[in-house]
Amino acid sequence: MLILPAIDLRAGRCVRLTQGRKETAKTYDGNPVDVAQAFEAAGARMLHVVDLDAAFSDSNYSNRGVLSHLIRAVRIPLQFGGGLRTTQDVEQVIELGVTRVVIGTLAAESPETLTKILELIGAQAVAVGIDAQNGMVMTRGWERQQSISAVTLAREVAALGIERVIYTDIQRDGTLMGPNIDQTCMIARMGLKVTASGGVSSLEDLRSIQAASHCGIDSVIVGKALYEGRFTFKQAIQAVVDLHGST
Repeated sequence: MLILPAIDLRAGRCVRLTQGRKETAKTYDGNPVDVAQAFEAAGARMLHVVDLDAAFSDSNYSNRGVLSHLIRAVRIPLQFGGGLRTTQDVEQVIELGVTRVVIGTLAAESPETLTKILELIGAQAVAVGIDAQNGMVMTRGWERQQSISAVTLAREVAALGIERVIYTDIQRDGTLMGPNIDQTCMIARMGLKVTASGGVSSLEDLRSIQAASHCGIDSVIVGKALYEGRFTFKQAIQAVVDLHGST
């Protein structure tokens, strides 16, 4: 089970939201580069970075500069999303050194462009972010509801050649209420590799996700729980290692 620590950027700083609402942004102390290096030193094998300003369509370009610094500051790969809505956006961040892009709004609104991106950089460099509220897909920084369910979108992007989905239950994201494992497994049953996201609050939550790996969940993004000191990243790694060793 791969655990990806999250670095969500707003105006160049690390923040966390509650249920994706931008007015709930809580800024944490620490330079994002220092935070990234600390995660790497603790054993992280990949970072999940999000440009929240771009996701909300806010005109703030400082986060791209931070992204560039992060790529140079760590040796581990970066997964990056937030506001990537054209092939040009994707090409720019790939050129910066991003290993995998996360496509959200574009997957729901323009499957033709998603297909072009797949042809351009290959399936291994693309993950589709499916963010849902009450089972329905939300886009544009989680501010617009689409008339398509998360399960249907998962089936459609799998048919296009997408191999990985990052599934976020918006109602749980940033709430520390625990992940929606049942819904995440439903997405995985579309024949996809799935990264669980949203709601992780404890080491027990990580163990529960690990226990559900048989359905296709192979990784999890952890954010607020780390920033709030619920557990350390080293403890998170040990929790899934211990469970794997006991099975």
